[in-house]
Amino acid sequence: MRRGRFITLEGGEGVGKSTQLRALTAALEARGVEIVATREPGGSTGAEAIRALLLEGSDDRWDARSEALLFAAARADHVARKIRPALDRGAWVLCDRFVDSSRAYQGGGGGITDDDLLMLHGFGSQGLLPDRTFLLTLGADEAMQRLAVRDAGEADRMGSKPADYQARLAARFMEMAAAEPDRWCVIDAGKAADVVTRAIVADLEVWL
Repeated sequence: MRRGRFITLEGGEGVGKSTQLRALTAALEARGVEIVATREPGGSTGAEAIRALLLEGSDDRWDARSEALLFAAARADHVARKIRPALDRGAWVLCDRFVDSSRAYQGGGGGITDDDLLMLHGFGSQGLLPDRTFLLTLGADEAMQRLAVRDAGEADRMGSKPADYQARLAARFMEMAAAEPDRWCVIDAGKAADVVTRAIVADLEVWL
């Protein structure tokens, strides 16, 4: 059986990753593809327990090193228990965030070196990388407007980071996309949601 495809959605807060994950799941299932839709941090029982530790509490609850270790632990469980088994049986895995978010948040935002983050990923998740990563981009002002209208229950520690942190985050995502153009595809998330979905599906046509 041929290995499935591993697709990730990345970007800063408020760019619409969750919306696109749902729309992309529906679009690909309509094409007859078995889809496993998941998210990070989380996606498995152990990882969801760690997610609560990471996203709840005050902005300064964890420093960047602690966050990096917690994310790596959650990801290791997620990969072992959900992602690899799905890929091995030929399913496509669609994931809202993966290791590149750690590289951006704890790296670009928190100052941890990329080498250290990839070392943790190599040990915990055996270096698994997506086949395709879509970077959803949005202007800073529009992103802040979207975050401002989120329900109170949707707010978390990452979304409450200050503007300078968010700017470093966006810059780091763009650096990674430029460094690996064969894996990354940059999508303008400021367009209508259905237009964004069609752009993503069009990029994946080569595998459909």
